[in-house]
Amino acid sequence: MKINSKYFPILIFGTLALGIVLGGWLNFPNQNQFFAKNNSKTKLNKLIDFINNDYVDKVNTDSIVNQTVDKIMGQLDPHSVYIPPSQQTQIAENMKGNFVGIGVNFYMFRDSVAIIKPIENGPSEKAGIQSGDRILYADKTKLFGRKLPNDSLFSKLKGEDGSEIEVTVYRKSARKNIKLKIKRGVIPIKSVDAAVLLNPTTGYIKINRFSETTFNEFENGLTKLKKQGAKSLIIDLRDNGGGYMEEAIAIADEFLGDKKLIVFTKNQKGTIEKTFATNKGIFENGNLFVLINENSASASEILAGAIQDNDRGTIVGRRSFGKGLVQREMDFDDGSAVRLTVARYYTPTGRSIQKSYSKGNQAYFKESDSRFANGELYHKDSIKTSKTLKYKTPKGKIVYGGGGIVPDVFVPIEMEHSKGNVSYLLQSGILGQFVFEQLDHNRSAFKGLSFEQFTAKMNETDLYFSSFQKYISKNGLELNLDSNKVMVKRFLSAEFARQLYNEDKYFEIVLKEDSMINAIIKK
Repeated sequence: MKINSKYFPILIFGTLALGIVLGGWLNFPNQNQFFAKNNSKTKLNKLIDFINNDYVDKVNTDSIVNQTVDKIMGQLDPHSVYIPPSQQTQIAENMKGNFVGIGVNFYMFRDSVAIIKPIENGPSEKAGIQSGDRILYADKTKLFGRKLPNDSLFSKLKGEDGSEIEVTVYRKSARKNIKLKIKRGVIPIKSVDAAVLLNPTTGYIKINRFSETTFNEFENGLTKLKKQGAKSLIIDLRDNGGGYMEEAIAIADEFLGDKKLIVFTKNQKGTIEKTFATNKGIFENGNLFVLINENSASASEILAGAIQDNDRGTIVGRRSFGKGLVQREMDFDDGSAVRLTVARYYTPTGRSIQKSYSKGNQAYFKESDSRFANGELYHKDSIKTSKTLKYKTPKGKIVYGGGGIVPDVFVPIEMEHSKGNVSYLLQSGILGQFVFEQLDHNRSAFKGLSFEQFTAKMNETDLYFSSFQKYISKNGLELNLDSNKVMVKRFLSAEFARQLYNEDKYFEIVLKEDSMINAIIKK
């Protein structure tokens, strides 16, 4: 079986991982001002009409237009992009922060839709769907044995809020087919993965992207942690490629005093717009740490930059991606859209953290990969900074522009001594797929275990470590995990906990030996 490397588990209808290329934009202004008549536009319209009316063969001019738009956007910067209708629909749902569906985490196992876990209190759980069930039919549409693409599968299960669908599932534990009626509902797509206490006074909040609901999710999590006794806070922005700029600004406002500069933007005409904090912050005092890595971009960098430049907290990790451009979106009638870079943003000290894209888009996005080769991910002194782009914070700390946020406390990537990189492997889809298949084979092995009993069981056995080594080898990954046994077992236990219990339990395990967390807790 070939492994699908997409992030796992997949949240039905809702998850489309946002690439850094799409991170960070503002709402698009009135579109009409952009359509003044000009000769170039007239030329393009005349050409399309000419082809439509007189070309010798039938031609799909819509396709020509799409290719033209895509080509035009490709001549600009790496973050000005054309998004076709199929992608735009999914991205819009993801960034809205909810979708209408049946509410399950699923995995395409062989030829079937296999349920990892129904979403807690969601429509499927209320209807009786269980982990391990296979959805065979949606109403009368056959879903198994067809290798349906995700968009086709989603369309069979999507519908209006409150509408009903009858699904036929095969329940392996009972060895029978069961028909269940499910009333579709609004399912939240969380952008805050976890808000937990790491110890009695230290809270931790993980943000995976900045969607329309992120600030509300964050505020709820922070309020809960304060009530539980949190005096210090860790915000985890690792692998967060961005999203809505306004959401990052609203979160920064929670930590900064009244009238502190959060960010400013400058457009083509030199117009500068500054955004300041208000007096409404709910965590303006107390220790604050922000975790970043090479995949933290856009809105993540706005938040980290505001905290660093105002001397409000400590940035921990590795140099961020380096995206200092702001996009706005224009929608087309066919459901497609373009995102156009309309401004650059600057951190409070006045630095742009946008890295160069003069060598083209391909080289631009591969720059992060080159950080392995030049040793930057392992050694702080390998980070290249421009001495001409040096800035000072109010307290005199030196910070740099021109290529991401350089952390105050450097933490190298968890190293391994074999081919490839184990830490990235453990956060890829293959780990989740392995765990699902193990549970599917013998779910009863964990039946009735408390979380404490579960962790004891996982700590005392090497069974799953050995099985995982065989599993990746079987699937063509020649990687010896022995030198990283402790880390591999930790991530295996965490993924089992996610599928058996919940997301908080995943983080409770995986963060125990997290190198960035330890750099803070042990300070």
